[in-house]
Amino acid sequence: MNKRITFRHMDHSEAMENYANEHLAKIEEFLSNERDPIFIDLIFEPSTVHAHHRVELQINSPHYNKNSDYEGPEFYKVLDRVIDTMYRELLEQKRRNHEQEKEVGRHDEMKKLR
Repeated sequence: MNKRITFRHMDHSEAMENYANEHLAKIEEFLSNERDPIFIDLIFEPSTVHAHHRVELQINSPHYNKNSDYEGPEFYKVLDRVIDTMYRELLEQKRRNHEQEKEVGRHDEMKKLR
């Protein structure tokens, strides 16, 4: 699993990186049974114009190709929202994939009965 945390147009923050790693553990655990290669990119970008900062999370793996981003006044709250949103999207995608596998399996069984 390849994980990269990027700070665009700002200085590196050890505290923010540690906070991000703690919260990304939930997504890493979800993807632990996934085949390699798995890429997780987390990007922090402050706004120079107004008080809204942007956080973007990208996940690329054989079964998932998802992006989640959000803007808000506080980096930590924005990060929490991005990670929670991504986790819900991954769960939903997993459920959809499982339902499609069930449908394909039922279809094949019906062909055999004919």
